[in-house]
Amino acid sequence: MFRNLLTRASLGAKTLRPVQSNQRRFLSIHEYLSMGLLKKYGVKVPKGDVAKTSQEAFDVAQRLGTEDMVIKAQVLAGGRGKGVFDSGLKGGVRPIYSPTEAKMFAEQMLGHKLVTKQTGAKGRDCNAVYVVEREFIRREYYFAILMDRQTGGPVLVASSQGGVDIETVASENPDAILTLPVDIDQGLKLEQAQEMAVKMGFSSKCVDQAADTMMKLYQIFAEKDATMIEINPMAESSTNEVLCMDAKFNFDENAEFRHKEIFELRDTTQEDEREVMAAKHNLNYIGLDGSIGCLVNGAGLAMSTMDIIKLHGGDPANFLDVGGGATAEQVTEAFKLISTDPRVSAILVNIFGGIMRCDVIAQGIIAAVNQLSLNIPLVVRLQGTRVEEANKLIQESGLRIFSIDDLDDAAKKAVDLSNIVQMARQADLKIKFELPL
Repeated sequence: MFRNLLTRASLGAKTLRPVQSNQRRFLSIHEYLSMGLLKKYGVKVPKGDVAKTSQEAFDVAQRLGTEDMVIKAQVLAGGRGKGVFDSGLKGGVRPIYSPTEAKMFAEQMLGHKLVTKQTGAKGRDCNAVYVVEREFIRREYYFAILMDRQTGGPVLVASSQGGVDIETVASENPDAILTLPVDIDQGLKLEQAQEMAVKMGFSSKCVDQAADTMMKLYQIFAEKDATMIEINPMAESSTNEVLCMDAKFNFDENAEFRHKEIFELRDTTQEDEREVMAAKHNLNYIGLDGSIGCLVNGAGLAMSTMDIIKLHGGDPANFLDVGGGATAEQVTEAFKLISTDPRVSAILVNIFGGIMRCDVIAQGIIAAVNQLSLNIPLVVRLQGTRVEEANKLIQESGLRIFSIDDLDDAAKKAVDLSNIVQMARQADLKIKFELPL
């Protein structure tokens, strides 16, 4: 969602460029945890607490002591309010008016999957709910801080139109999106925050509060190595208070060694199991919807490999970059990841050996095939360092591996083999590609 917004938000005479999804590595934490972090920095948020059972939801609602509350499903995905649970409940964000209602809705949320526009049909498990006091607000705004590669530092993105899908605002009314680059060495200055608050439309009574809130948000952003802080909405209440009503935080995974306390908040149940497994072995993996598994070294080569598969009528099942210095063990783990996807009907390995040695890749391929008893067509294209040794290892392995030097031919072969296997599966026929022969 946020990536698309940036393509529309102007920054002076320039346009912010989207970051490719395969290069984004960040930690995302639940709303209630983000709210807890905001409170530690003195940012005003609605009163509330997390609940992981329906009885806890009842207890939280009772402690709040008000008839106006909201219960929010804690799922790491946008569009919760319009989502649908597999229990049949519609809406992951619901107003409630009593502890009894808190318990009732919690029972229909907890332990169930919420499907939103961002989760796909599989949905995501809801293991916690956030019960908060309902605030009566006068105006809603959008505010975010993120890192921008083009300007080489943080940028503030804001709008007077908050509490709604900001992408729609950016698309239909791009002039409503305000942007301000921040000097990463000097940080955000109070006068900059005040000017932004005025431009956003805060009332004169709330401008200083809004600016103070922005300064505190920037402090979190800088001190915790965040890549994004998104507040939607930042609100002005009927009592002239500035509140952060919702929060989404992302943190740079490269800074994990500096922020152990933040990264302990990670909820791996909200992530693709394969991506979690890949991270444990320092592999870059993203699951896709196709049928041809890809094992490649280097993001650029991976993208071109997927493109050439598409060119020949196939669809990649994943993005998997083993990096420039993978070991044979990592290659084996990469094959495990690919083969766990039941849709994969062929695998294409495309390695260019620079720092990476082709013979190490070959060793990993052979070990993986033997260990996994692979019964999926395997096409291997190796070029570069020690490619002769690699080809010799494959030839002497006794395994049925289609070794092809030309990338175009290799991709075409992978697509053809994938189509054969898919047709056989549809006809409930068994084609054996056992390796070894």
